Amino acid sequence: MTTITEVRRFYHYVMEDLSDPRTEDWFMVRSPVPLLLTIGVYLYLVKMGPIWMKSWKTYDLKTVMIIYNFSMVLLSAYMFYETLMTVWFNPDFDKVCQPVDYSNNPQAIRLARVIWLYYMSKLIELLDTAFFVLRKKNSQITFLHVYHHACMPIWYWQGAKFVSGGESYLVVSLNSFIHVLMYTYYLLAAFGPSMQKYLWWKKHMTKLQLIQFVWFVLHGARVFYIGCGFPRAYILCQCLFALSQFILFLNFYAKTYRKTDNMEVKTNSNGDCSKKRS
Repeated sequence: MTTITEVRRFYHYVMEDLSDPRTEDWFMVRSPVPLLLTIGVYLYLVKMGPIWMKSWKTYDLKTVMIIYNFSMVLLSAYMFYETLMTVWFNPDFDKVCQPVDYSNNPQAIRLARVIWLYYMSKLIELLDTAFFVLRKKNSQITFLHVYHHACMPIWYWQGAKFVSGGESYLVVSLNSFIHVLMYTYYLLAAFGPSMQKYLWWKKHMTKLQLIQFVWFVLHGARVFYIGCGFPRAYILCQCLFALSQFILFLNFYAKTYRKTDNMEVKTNSNGDCSKKRS
């Protein structure tokens, strides 16, 4: 009984005493239970969905995909705009190392809301996987894809719950900008083969994703070293999480694009040789 009591006290301490009082009543913030149930259902459907779809036809979701991707472009652009207004164009915000402002200052509340909205967007993005399942694009449901989509909502629930401000801005801002580009790419791709000639920049988009992870790690390391009042434990975990994603995305880049580049080099070399022989 003593152990159970201690666990309850610790849980209450973390969930109540350490949380941001401004966000505790916001949707899916107070308790981690609804979020964990959502992620649990997501992982179950990732496993079972392709099995169930074997006996079903492939769904044509072209119109749905166009509407969804266009909506995500707008949402990502809005979140990026909000970080521009609350952080980048705010002379009172220290971009190097900023603690969380837990006051009801309008700018602080505005940043807290966009951090919560970013958390909500990570839940919406679980639909990415659902579309793969319904369209039987099972090769796209990789470990990287599932790891990223399952972990991001959990990570930014913590942001909305405990640190809805300060250094939490960087991931929201940079990743929202990247997602404007990413969902624009998906939007164009959803229109079909006629758009292929405009989709040459996918490799460069992956490079930008790698750059953002490096930025997260380097910036986080500096914040950890300076110690400006932002929780060091959170920033350390964020650096480790960003590093894990960098490694996975780098592996994806190497497997996907270096192989393609090598094939192009060989093709060009063969073409040059044939010209010389003629």
